[in-house]
Amino acid sequence: MMITIEQIKQLREETGLSIMQCQKALEEAGGDKTKAIAILKEKGAEIASKKGDRTLGAGAVAAYIHSGDTVGVLLELLCETDFVGKNPEFKATAKEIAMHIAAMKPENVAELLEQPFIKDTSKTIADIINGTVQKFGERTEIGQFIRYSIN
Repeated sequence: MMITIEQIKQLREETGLSIMQCQKALEEAGGDKTKAIAILKEKGAEIASKKGDRTLGAGAVAAYIHSGDTVGVLLELLCETDFVGKNPEFKATAKEIAMHIAAMKPENVAELLEQPFIKDTSKTIADIINGTVQKFGERTEIGQFIRYSIN
């Protein structure tokens, strides 16, 4: 089966991954987008496990204050280099996770990683982290977070 540029473009827009990764996944899945996404998710976990011993020397701190100013979160998302830590997409991921923490109130990082992501419950926070590793090619972990609440 011939994979079209449009299929690759659509998968790339949905996942944010490289054209080559999207093309290979679509080819492996015989053009089935759902299967291709599952393949990319699996590869993301594999890539993350292979990078597990790399040093986390950089990252971003994200702050999220919920409307009404009664809940706030500070989150440390760690990576290997400043190049990735300063990337707007990396920072946006940190902000999304901070927003999730404000809403879902995890007690610790282990609990957070298991939670379904509030904006897309088909993915866990661990899946979001693995996708970030796959996208940027660097080990990525949540360092620490704190959630403040008036209530």
